[in-house]
Amino acid sequence: MSDQRQPRAVVLVSGGMDSAVTLAIARAQGYDCYALSVEYGQRHASELAAAQRVAARYAIAHKTVHVDLRSIGGSALTDDIAVPEQGGDGIPVTYVPARNTIMLSIALGWAEVLGAQDIFCGVNAVDYSGYPDCRPEFIDAFECLANLATKAGVEGAKLSVQAPLIRLSKADIVRRGLELGVDFATTVSCYQADAAGRACGHCDACRLRALGFADAGVADPTRYV
Repeated sequence: MSDQRQPRAVVLVSGGMDSAVTLAIARAQGYDCYALSVEYGQRHASELAAAQRVAARYAIAHKTVHVDLRSIGGSALTDDIAVPEQGGDGIPVTYVPARNTIMLSIALGWAEVLGAQDIFCGVNAVDYSGYPDCRPEFIDAFECLANLATKAGVEGAKLSVQAPLIRLSKADIVRRGLELGVDFATTVSCYQADAAGRACGHCDACRLRALGFADAGVADPTRYV
């Protein structure tokens, strides 16, 4: 049951390892957390089942909002474009146009309804795929927008977008998650995981995840095809 004395926070929970650690951090900081997932037409839908498991672990409110980004395509995660199995130069085709902007906007709306002044997201700008909407300057800009574009912000309720993992390496994220009791085996990060949540072991997300566990000196609990 929610404690009205706790500050409320909306936490974006994708089902991946980073968002699971972010939720654990928000909980450890004493927030009354509300988990938000977005079904946007991603091919790795088993991640949404993982998001439900992550939220259920904490017995918190969990909402899934549906947005059809498949209808506009433009990404290997929402269109008939092959998911690359090795890194390359520039922004990869797994980048989903405006995805984090859309997700944070939905989180912002729910936060305003809930009276929450904090939004947590698991973006990372160290060991990541080079997405432009994972950078600190994007988070800063969105926080500025949040305070300009909402009734809450205009009336003086300072809205904050918190990205506690943004400057951490994947190994550091693994270590922090283990300190907080995160069960990484329940999470799914793979861009093309099968219906059972088993990872391909080849995509960029799998490579970064595996490297994080290796660098942290921790056994990788990921289930692979």
